[in-house]
Amino acid sequence: MHWMFEDFKTDLDSLNRTVRKKALEIANELMIQGKCTEKEAITEAIKQAEEWFYDLEG
Repeated sequence: MHWMFEDFKTDLDSLNRTVRKKALEIANELMIQGKCTEKEAITEAIKQAEEWFYDLEG
């Protein structure tokens, strides 16, 4: 199942396009694993995606 996270649109809209895409990928994976709620998944995914992006940028 592909989660859309519509309730968190404003949280996602403030992100760089690349970070937003990665955050959605991570959040979807977390939801598939069933380890957290949507809110927890998107919060953790945004954090991980931002870290990924900063590591990517060097």
